Formats: sequence, C-alpha cells, structure tokens
Amino acid sequence: MLIEKVQPRFSETDVLGHINNTVLPVWFEAARTPIFKIFTPDLNPHQWRLIVAKVEVTFMGELFYGQEVEVKTMIERIGSSSFVIKQQAWQHGECCAEGKTVMVRYNFSDKTSQPLSDDERTALGEYLSD
Repeated sequence: MLIEKVQPRFSETDVLGHINNTVLPVWFEAARTPIFKIFTPDLNPHQWRLIVAKVEVTFMGELFYGQEVEVKTMIERIGSSSFVIKQQAWQHGECCAEGKTVMVRYNFSDKTSQPLSDDERTALGEYLSD
C-alpha cells in the first residue's frame, strides 16, 4: 500500500467548509504517481502508456480544511491489459472517501489496449490489496 499525506488548501473548500467533491479525484490522481512510474519511470508524457477508462468516488464522510488527509493507494485487481486502483482518503482515523480507477495499458500510435508485461504485472502485484 502506498500512503501520501495531503494538507488541504483553503481554495479546496466549498461554501459549507468541507473539501469540495471535485478535489478528491485530483488528490487521488496525484497519489497514483508511483503507479504511473511503473509504466513511465521518468513520467515523460510523450512516452505515456496508460489511459483512464473509469473513475468513481464514493463519499462516506466529510473532509475539512486545515486537517491532514492520508491518501492510501492499492491495486484491487489486475487484468490482462487493465488494472483497478483503489484509493481511500482518511482524516482523523476515518475513511471519508473511496475511489476506484480503471487504468488500461495503451498504445497511443495504434489506439489499442496492450497486454500488461510480466514486469508490469509483478510491480503492480507489490501493491495488491488483500
């Protein structure tokens, strides 16, 4: 499991004082960087090998400004050319949001999915959730 700590910014709050619902996908994407590096170690966008097929976020509690958030990232499932990243946002020991992102290994020249390599599958497996 990967863990990244986020310090919510004032600009990320809504009129009710909560972290706005549009912020979680951004935090989750930032916390996926170590996964991205499996496929593109230098993060060069011209060598990118992944596309997002689906993103969903379920909110279970409120997140607040000025209080650290812990984003936990793990791999939920590995398919032949895709995998599911499961992420959670925790504040004060409570899971307040959970996200799932389906990523596909992709060839941008051919505009087709590609099978995950054995090395990629092994690297993803290091973060497989129980």
